[in-house]
Amino acid sequence: MSGDQLKPAGKWSDLWVRSLSAAVLIPAVLMDIWLGGIWFSLFVAFLGLLMAHEWINIVHQRSSSQFALHCAAVLCAAFLPKEIGILETLAVVAGLTIAGTVANHFSGRGHTLFAHIGIPYVSLPVLALVLLREDSALGVHAIMWLMLVVWSTDSFAYFAGRLLGGPKLAPKLSPKKTWSGLLGGMTGAAAVSAVYAVTWLQGWLALAAVAAALAAIAQLGDIFESALKRHFGVKDSGTLIPGHGGVLDRVDGLVAAGVVAAIIGFARHSNSLAEGLLIW
Repeated sequence: MSGDQLKPAGKWSDLWVRSLSAAVLIPAVLMDIWLGGIWFSLFVAFLGLLMAHEWINIVHQRSSSQFALHCAAVLCAAFLPKEIGILETLAVVAGLTIAGTVANHFSGRGHTLFAHIGIPYVSLPVLALVLLREDSALGVHAIMWLMLVVWSTDSFAYFAGRLLGGPKLAPKLSPKKTWSGLLGGMTGAAAVSAVYAVTWLQGWLALAAVAAALAAIAQLGDIFESALKRHFGVKDSGTLIPGHGGVLDRVDGLVAAGVVAAIIGFARHSNSLAEGLLIW
């Protein structure tokens, strides 16, 4: 029997590679979530730097000046909040964003939307995750719950979309996305959130509704990254993760959901984003 015959065919052909990648990556992610502190900050900073590298390769033709600005924003987002505060860190990121826009203006590389939003795109999710994790009592739960919401969204959307099919969600931007996948992802995220809340937290019904909303946000993040790749004519953002392409391909949903989760947490409890997100 040939190697091609051993591989799953059709719409499930990437499932085994995705599963293997998840089996390798998830334990490392869980360990860093559990450790917290400087180890978690280093972990999300590393992810942010990888995101910056891929974004620069796609959008800025490997510009060293843009890479330096993007990396500076990621590192500030990961390590400055405890030193100078949230709003002050946001001000630094805003300043670097302006610097990136000015540098892009003089580079002559074009002025698409993507050329101006890379710095906040790679740094704000890092800031959001660091702030959600820093609560000593609920930080672990906040990140675990968020990761489970995003992972369950991806998984349930994947299976619902392939089993049920149906009308496309955004055919011009992400041809594989379906409405059944969106609803499956939202339903799965709400169910997983309810189980987690009943086991560890409280207010499971409200938290399930928040999870469903974040699931929709996560899939919008996926579509946004698909639009980025389609605009620049690339299939994957990179080749680092088998079955998933690059880091941007893997964290596109987390980028969007993490930022919105942090905003919800800050709006409800500015001194503890984790409590504001989880306790209803």
